[in-house]
Amino acid sequence: MSTSYALHKIKNEHHFGFDPDDYSRFKFGDEVVARAFGFDLAEGFIRAHGASLKGQVVVVPSPYSFIPTATFAMKNYFVFRLNRYLADRGLPVVQETKVHRTVTYKEDYGGLSADERIALIGNDAFHIDRAFLEGKTVLFLDDIRITGGHERMILKMVREYGLQEPLFLLYFAELVNPDIPPTIENFLNYHAIRSIFDLDALIRGGSFVLNTRAAKYILHYDFEAFRIFVEGQTDAFLEYLYDMAIGNGYHTMDAYRRNLDFIRANVQNKIRYGD
Repeated sequence: MSTSYALHKIKNEHHFGFDPDDYSRFKFGDEVVARAFGFDLAEGFIRAHGASLKGQVVVVPSPYSFIPTATFAMKNYFVFRLNRYLADRGLPVVQETKVHRTVTYKEDYGGLSADERIALIGNDAFHIDRAFLEGKTVLFLDDIRITGGHERMILKMVREYGLQEPLFLLYFAELVNPDIPPTIENFLNYHAIRSIFDLDALIRGGSFVLNTRAAKYILHYDFEAFRIFVEGQTDAFLEYLYDMAIGNGYHTMDAYRRNLDFIRANVQNKIRYGD
C-alpha cells in the first residue's frame, strides 16, 4: 500500500500556494529556500500522517547518480524537523538510503510533454537496497509531481523488489489540474533564474549548493556567456564543479564537453591529478 501526500496542490497556473521565485532559486541550489521548504513539508506531513508513524522510518530522496538533485537539500531539513517529532515521542529517528539510477540525460525534463517524459524516463532503471527497507516505513521524497512519471518508476521498482512495507510518496507540490500543461514545471524552474548571470548572483550569495539542475545549466550554456561566467568564479568552485560533473559522467556527453573542457584547461592549472 502506498499513500501520496503533497503540501501544495496546484490548481491554478497563477496561484501556487508558494512563491515561484523561491521555488526557482530552490531548484537551482538555494539552501535557504530548501530549508524552509523542508521544514514546511515536514510540518504538513506530520499534521496529516504523523500519528501513523510507529516504528523505524526510512527517508529516500529523489533518485540521483552522483550529483544530488534539489530535493536532496530539502530532504535534509525535512529529516531534521521529522526527527524532532519522532524523538519527542520516544520513536526511532530517521534512517536514510538512496535510489540509484542508471541513466543520466541532458534533456530538460521540466520542459517536456507528458509523452516525452514517459519516453525519456522509460529508458532509466531504479535500484534500492531491498533488505535495508524490510519492516520499516518508507518515505519517498520529491519536490514536485507533474505527470507522475518518476512516481510510476518508483512504484515499478517497489513491485519488482516485492516491497510490502508501508510507503509514503511525499511532494512539496503536485499539479492536480489536468488543463495545465506539464511545461508549467519549467515556468516555475526558471521563474527567478533567467540566465547564467542570475545563477552567478545565487552562487555569490553564500547559500548555494550544487545540484544536477545547476550543473547541467552551467555546462550546457552558450559558450561565450559561459566564458564570462567562469571568469567570475573561484578556482575552488570550478574544481568542485569539474569533479562533480565527471562523477555524473558529463564528460562523456557531447552537450557538455566544450564547457567542461574549458574548465579543465583554464582554471590556472588548479585541477591536479595527485602530482
